[in-house]
Amino acid sequence: MFLIVVDGRHLPKSVPGPPVMNFIQRVRRKVFRPRETIEGYENPELVETIFRKTINYKPAGDWPLVAGLRTVLDFGGGAGRHYKLACQLSPDIRWAVVETPAMVRRAKELATDQLMFFVQIGKAADWLGSVDLIYSNGAIQYVPDAFKTIRDLCAVGAETMVWHRVPISDGEPRREVQTSYLSDNGPGQSLALKEKLVTYERQWISEQGFVQAHEGYRIVERGPDAGEQGTQQFKFSSC
Repeated sequence: MFLIVVDGRHLPKSVPGPPVMNFIQRVRRKVFRPRETIEGYENPELVETIFRKTINYKPAGDWPLVAGLRTVLDFGGGAGRHYKLACQLSPDIRWAVVETPAMVRRAKELATDQLMFFVQIGKAADWLGSVDLIYSNGAIQYVPDAFKTIRDLCAVGAETMVWHRVPISDGEPRREVQTSYLSDNGPGQSLALKEKLVTYERQWISEQGFVQAHEGYRIVERGPDAGEQGTQQFKFSSC
């Protein structure tokens, strides 16, 4: 939401990357391009699509990153897609998702004693208590102020921070309008009866600014992220 190596040690195999389409699907998209467009991650139709796809999503696989962890703050984790795999591997794990107000309102019916949804980073951290891991997959580029958000996340004091699918700019930050298909948003198979386009603004983040915003942390791993062309993955540990 703030929704999409892919290193096997970090990223569960069941977390979907870009959808794989067959030849017929690709042709249909070129010939029958949707006429309707919806805008922004707060759009109710987009939120509902992600919510319902998450409910039907049945992940499988391994995710060593979460093995043995007690608490995770998932920044931009939608309706809890990552938790659905994590709790299979670590049944006692407690998981706090930080999301847009619209997604939090919709996803709150999925909340349990171990999974909760928050708009504010501070409230998510307070609920968790100590935080073992901050995890974010393809989210930081959609917030209004990426560097402030990173500093707020660093202030939580987690031992480890892992980022996937971060668009890193070669120079100055730049913004662009990104377009996707409605059915491509959210995990698993499409439930959309009518295809639409979705537009939202995203930022390419300067490498220097991204790294410097992690006050009190050092990079221990980084590299290209195969989950999305042109993006990077990072792992930070507290100093």
